[in-house]
Amino acid sequence: MDKESSSTQLRHARGPIVSSEHLSRNAQELSEFEFGMIISSHAFNRWMVRCMTATGFPELGALDVLVLHSVNHRERAKRQADICLVLNVEDTHTVTYALKKLTKLGLVVGEKSGKETYFRTTEEGRSACQRYAEIREACLVDSLASLGIGREDIHQIAGVLRAMSGLYDQAARAAASL
Repeated sequence: MDKESSSTQLRHARGPIVSSEHLSRNAQELSEFEFGMIISSHAFNRWMVRCMTATGFPELGALDVLVLHSVNHRERAKRQADICLVLNVEDTHTVTYALKKLTKLGLVVGEKSGKETYFRTTEEGRSACQRYAEIREACLVDSLASLGIGREDIHQIAGVLRAMSGLYDQAARAAASL
């Protein structure tokens, strides 16, 4: 028996890997997907915090890191509403807090233009993002290549995740109307 068929038989004997068996009765594959998202999400958040710690900013949480990179994206100033939209953050106060924290650390600066405040990264913020990118390249990108996962595979997985996020958003709206 080859390794792959042995693994498949073992999986069927134990059942799927899910976080909540009661949610897998009618949608087993969805429950497996959700469990994968749960553990991937926590691992990704942990990675962002540890990578940013390695750049010299141990006080930043995962959302702070996401907001910093979003502000730094394309070197254009951004409104808080646009940051929330891009990151799909509904609770704007969490982004407000992150922007205040990043401003206090000297990583971003807010500039008023009419009634709106536009945020951009400072030189120190751009430098932190660059150091993060270098650490990411050394610790993550090189490891990814060793798994044999190609760029096209990652591109397709990313597309599926974006599509699934739309389904979950739609389902959330439906649940809120019940």
